[in-house]
Amino acid sequence: MAEIEIAGAKIKGSKLLLVLPVVSAIAGGLWASFEFYKDYTNMKDIIANIDTGQVNARMDVINTKLDEALDYSRDIKNGLRDDIVRLEKIIDKVEDDINEVETKTRTLIDDAETRFDTKRDDLLNQYVAQKDMLVRENSSTKELLESKIKDLEEEMESKLQKALDNPLANRN
Repeated sequence: MAEIEIAGAKIKGSKLLLVLPVVSAIAGGLWASFEFYKDYTNMKDIIANIDTGQVNARMDVINTKLDEALDYSRDIKNGLRDDIVRLEKIIDKVEDDINEVETKTRTLIDDAETRFDTKRDDLLNQYVAQKDMLVRENSSTKELLESKIKDLEEEMESKLQKALDNPLANRN
């Protein structure tokens, strides 16, 4: 078996296999610490080289733009509010106009209905009057005809009776 002597200590083969991972873990930890330190120093240099004046100037520009955007948003909001108020006034006027037209239309319809009722009643009265007149005329005509028929019947009966009473008197 292989043997290694380190600082007066002899390490044989199987123990050598146990020491190898410990040594590689220590080496890896040292390497990671070195990389971390290197990144830290690089970041420290970068942070030290940052121009805070430039960052502040950029932030001032951004703040100015934000203030302008807020002012613009307020203007839009106020404009929209004014537009909504104007539209509400227009809608109120249109509603008032519609109500006025509806009232006028209802009045016109009521007046027309009254005129139509009056005209219908007048026509009905004229019709009834004409009918009554025709009935009276027909009844007087009927009475006259009945009277004439009665007279004619009486005359015919009288002549028939005479002819029956004296059959020889009317011979030709």
